[in-house]
Amino acid sequence: MNDFQLENALVVSAWCLGVVVGLMVFTAVLARVSGKISVVDTIWGLGFIAVALTSALVGTRQIMDWGCPLSFGAVDPCSMAPADDHDRRMVLVLAMVTIWGGRLAWHIYRRSRGHGEDPRYEELMSSGPGGMVRKVLLPQGLAIWFVSLPVQVTSVSGGYVAWVLWLGVVVWVVGLAFEAIGDAQLAAYKRDPDRGPVMDRGLWRYTRHPNYFGDSAVWWGIYLVCASAAPALFTILSPIAMTYFLVHATGARLLERTMMKRPGYPEYAARTSMFFPLPPKAA
Repeated sequence: MNDFQLENALVVSAWCLGVVVGLMVFTAVLARVSGKISVVDTIWGLGFIAVALTSALVGTRQIMDWGCPLSFGAVDPCSMAPADDHDRRMVLVLAMVTIWGGRLAWHIYRRSRGHGEDPRYEELMSSGPGGMVRKVLLPQGLAIWFVSLPVQVTSVSGGYVAWVLWLGVVVWVVGLAFEAIGDAQLAAYKRDPDRGPVMDRGLWRYTRHPNYFGDSAVWWGIYLVCASAAPALFTILSPIAMTYFLVHATGARLLERTMMKRPGYPEYAARTSMFFPLPPKAA
């Protein structure tokens, strides 16, 4: 199943876009009922799960509709082996996205439960539903769809390069560990009554944003697993976009503006890498 048919990828992508639109409509209703736009943060991870599941289901159907038009030389073109390769890779991709997205959604939900609106969204609450759609739901929906393009394309691609796939798994595991451990360490720091002014322990000693770095690594890992089947190589802008969002748009740089006002943070920033983990600089 080494052939790739663009029309099949477009069908999957259209389905995924429709699912994202439906999810954003649901999010708008949920935000209206709860009075909190910040529910969109919980939906973020769940949106990727919805896209991955849609890709797996629709992509498999598209492949079945090909009617085995493929040639593998000495291999029977209607052999189950290529489909098995596709199915195993899609199960792996779906599991990777689901574990990451489910953990992130639960973490954000648990962290925000019982709290008021996120300060980032308070101004939008007063600007009516139009501001929420333009500044939150539309960008988030497009981001979910665009970042998940490797998953969409690989769902209708066959074959794979094993070492690329396993490299992707390793990168994903490292990213998930950084994100989960970083979140746990930060939560423990906040519970400590004797904590210092700045969290600079554990992974936070090597990067000021281990959770954002982990998020980026997770999606580079998913990209590599998807790109082990050649057509998804051309979706490299997707993990680049995710990394850009995490560093420059809605992630680290935005948070740094507030954090730099805290006592001790400028000194911490001077010795600690902002994003990629590195040994701290000497004082």
